[in-house]
Amino acid sequence: MDECVFCKIAKGEIPRKKIYENDNFFSVPDIKPIVSGHSLVISKKHFETILDIPSSLGQELLDCIKHTAIKLMDENKSEGFNLVVNNFEAAGQVVKHTHLHIIPRKKNDGLKVCA
Repeated sequence: MDECVFCKIAKGEIPRKKIYENDNFFSVPDIKPIVSGHSLVISKKHFETILDIPSSLGQELLDCIKHTAIKLMDENKSEGFNLVVNNFEAAGQVVKHTHLHIIPRKKNDGLKVCA
């Protein structure tokens, strides 16, 4: 946990422009976006996967997702968005700190996401 990049961002040790923040979650632009506006929703406390987040934080998680997605759709003139969560290495999770990708989408943008 001491070396976790998302924990360092949450503590302010690595400065990042936050899109939205509440008591337990925040969102930031992805450093390697696959489309313009691609951003991450990250828990302030260290939870390895979404299964580790207490259910009692579900409302705050949804609050952060909704505020971030609305802002990204407005800023990028998007018509929709994908939410992607990779849990565990087999599913493509690289950073072992739960985070959700918000990917703004436009009709016929050519991006392929599993359905």
